[in-house]
Amino acid sequence: MSEQAASGGDFDVLIVGAGISGIGSAWHLQEQCPGKTYAIIESKDTFGGTWETHKYPGVRSDSDLYTFGYRFKPWVGAPIASAQAILDYMGEVIEDGGIDQHIRYGHTITSAKWDSASNRWTLEATTKNGSTAIFTANFLWMCQGYYDHQVPYIPKEWQGVSDFKGLFVHAQLWDPATDWEGKRILVIGSGATAATVVPAFAEKAQVTMLQRSPTYFYCHPNQNELADRLRQIGIDEPTIHRVVRAQIMHDQALMDKRCVEEPDVVFEELKMAARAYAGEDFAFEPHFTPKYRPWQQRLAFCPDGDLFRAAAEGKVKVVTDTIDRFTEKGVLTKSGELLEADIIVACTGFHLKVLGDIPFEVDGKAVNWGDTVTYRGMMFTGVPNMAWVFGYFRASWTLRVDMMGDFVCRLLNHMDERGAHKVEVAFRDEDAGMEILPWIEADNFNPGYLMRDMDKLPRRGNNEVWRHNQSYWLEREAFPAIDLDGQEFVYDGVSRGAQLAAA
Repeated sequence: MSEQAASGGDFDVLIVGAGISGIGSAWHLQEQCPGKTYAIIESKDTFGGTWETHKYPGVRSDSDLYTFGYRFKPWVGAPIASAQAILDYMGEVIEDGGIDQHIRYGHTITSAKWDSASNRWTLEATTKNGSTAIFTANFLWMCQGYYDHQVPYIPKEWQGVSDFKGLFVHAQLWDPATDWEGKRILVIGSGATAATVVPAFAEKAQVTMLQRSPTYFYCHPNQNELADRLRQIGIDEPTIHRVVRAQIMHDQALMDKRCVEEPDVVFEELKMAARAYAGEDFAFEPHFTPKYRPWQQRLAFCPDGDLFRAAAEGKVKVVTDTIDRFTEKGVLTKSGELLEADIIVACTGFHLKVLGDIPFEVDGKAVNWGDTVTYRGMMFTGVPNMAWVFGYFRASWTLRVDMMGDFVCRLLNHMDERGAHKVEVAFRDEDAGMEILPWIEADNFNPGYLMRDMDKLPRRGNNEVWRHNQSYWLEREAFPAIDLDGQEFVYDGVSRGAQLAAA
């Protein structure tokens, strides 16, 4: 670690996190605000975030890389990619942009404090050797994700986990050195992680998937026919990337709409796609018939129908039941079935972390995020000069990284043009008496991790300005049209309305 990395420093902008969001944001900052100094603060010893944390068998994206990849960096390869392929892609972005020199690895932030007298954020961080580094900046760009990388979620109601004599591990903590071939493996869960590890384990092990309730799956060949055809006729990669992204986003918008308007029809189409791999007589009842509509929770992607092929071939046993208790040999279900295993892998989700659980202060007062209201899911009332990257659930996360990159850079440049050192968001006159609600409606999107920790998240208003509406297709039009001199933006403590009155 260099002396510069250990000693912190003063910058125009601090980016927190060197994952997919932080690296993309850094690229945009360099391109659109070339005069700004910046540093990326990263707790790990390398870049990658989620893709560095997860090392379970088969770990891969569950979003296509044509839209999960950055707007500015063409993706060349299969739409669903391995974690290593994504890390390689990010590494190219870092090398191409000279971003590595700006990353401070091995720094864990312990506090973030805003001071209005100096218009600076002060971040205190501990290093791997136990020393303290102090970073200061005018603007803070939070890109650290939204879950706990160290402590995964394991249901507290599980009884007797310590009685199990085999290996019990959460997928998030999987050691790739684990010898699992030929073993009896019980996977608990049915979401995107389970959909990844189950077919990977099934190649060389006996697998049982125990689920509390079924999940929707979308089966499709791991290829993009349009991209393949455009390459075949000699179209350049940047054009292919742009056109294929447009095609995928068009199809996703249509799917999102249809999941609300005709969910039963969509489910029949999902079953038809799965039968292309599992056979016409594949039975969906009871293990593949969810109780909610498609996309009310994440729709897990099955490239080449791998999970359904494994189930149809008898390589995977699916059990839909709840857990009574763990035993020495495995898990006893509520219905009385003993599922024996050598290895139990919990794919039960994660703990939500809002802004990394970092203690924040504004002018000496602690920030409780549940007391703030979000501005379009990226800024917060009462918290100056800060943006938080939170992506999409029904579209690729990175689409919002790119779009927020444009917005934040436009805001920074606008502050320079105005000679402003501080910007906050505040309710407009028309927002008077606005109803304040939880961050998202349960009937919109309701995975367990979100419902468990909803009170930790900022709240929302009842209009599109004061919420994260989770629609890329609406925001891609709304974000470029944001009036940075609108009444919701307060520069250096003076609202636009007060300025007009004074004039």
